[in-house]
Amino acid sequence: MIRKLRWKFIAAAMLSLLLVLGTLITLINILNYRTLVTEADDMLVMLSEFDGSFPLWMNEPDQKDRFDDKGRGQRRVFDGERRYQSRYFIVVLSESGEVTETNLKSIVTVDEQTAVEMAETAAKKGRETGFSGDYRYLGVPENTGTRWIFLNREVELSTFRSFLWTSIGIALAGFVMVFVLLALLSSRIVRPIAQSYEKQKRFITDAGHELKTPITIIRADADVIAEDLPDSEWLSDIRTQTDRLGTLTNELIYLSRMEEEGAKPQMMDFPLSDVVQDAAQPFSAIARTQNKALFVDVQPTLTLHGDENAIRKLVSILLDNAMKYSPEGGSIALSLKKSGRQIRLAVSNTAQNVEKGSADRLFDRFYRADASRNSETGGFGLGLAIAKAVVEAHKGKIHAWSDDGKALTVEATFAE
Repeated sequence: MIRKLRWKFIAAAMLSLLLVLGTLITLINILNYRTLVTEADDMLVMLSEFDGSFPLWMNEPDQKDRFDDKGRGQRRVFDGERRYQSRYFIVVLSESGEVTETNLKSIVTVDEQTAVEMAETAAKKGRETGFSGDYRYLGVPENTGTRWIFLNREVELSTFRSFLWTSIGIALAGFVMVFVLLALLSSRIVRPIAQSYEKQKRFITDAGHELKTPITIIRADADVIAEDLPDSEWLSDIRTQTDRLGTLTNELIYLSRMEEEGAKPQMMDFPLSDVVQDAAQPFSAIARTQNKALFVDVQPTLTLHGDENAIRKLVSILLDNAMKYSPEGGSIALSLKKSGRQIRLAVSNTAQNVEKGSADRLFDRFYRADASRNSETGGFGLGLAIAKAVVEAHKGKIHAWSDDGKALTVEATFAE
């Protein structure tokens, strides 16, 4: 239990860290990409406004006035060296798709054929702007066709990709480092809980052993007194209650032992189908006396590597629980089937006032579906807790649920 708690804590912490890092890296790189695209688009708009070239100098009056009149926010990306640092080319396509003009003066790595192919591809996409490899393009409608301006952003995209992979690498390295630190420190974090849990189990075990002696003495004394007062109502009550207290003590000790960290039942291969049939046999008579129907469907020749006595106790607990909480005239069904690489042991019973959906809270210690905790059924609320401990000791899983609120199903699954 403590080990599971520790790993759940680590998993929750790492998932939270993953969400935070993932969100931060995503937002930072999205903003970085948007800045790259916005800057490229501003430059393309500037080129379209100034007839396919950058203005000479911002401090020249005629250029400044023209820029202020037609500018669309480009001022923040323009400087005097921009015209010498940017590589771009222009292709003009007519409405029929014919090339009417090409301008490759500002680039040397692209020939005319490649430029035309890129322009035709951009035109087929039907989008005004976008990326073609490392080039950001803009289509500007004109009277005779469309002017396609391609701006090389190879350096900027390379920087963006480098930053992207660097940020992901740093985040992964930090994630691994935090995981290692949590793995090393989590044992200290959960140590107080582990110590408290161990003290609780030790107290239950020690108290159970200490209670056994007085219970045995009380039962023996009652038997001696009963020789002189055979029909005493008070002695009958004493015997009944000491039997109940003895049963409760034994169940608490058994549950504590099953939940001990590292405790392993004696595992060996045994005929599971025969054990389930044998454990279910005595309940047929109980069902008849209580006017209930018991249906047993066991797939033959199934085997399991585990503790035969513990599995026998598991079947008895599940059937006993179904018998106690099914109404008169109700039905109980036990099935044992192999499904893929799993063996499924299920017990279903008709029930009243059962909530739909999961009912896994039934496996909590001392939990009883009856809020009044009526003891007429003779249970203590420990049976299903013991069943869960048995299943988990065999590396299995157990669940309880109700599909319609009129029947309860408890299913244990084991790996073959």
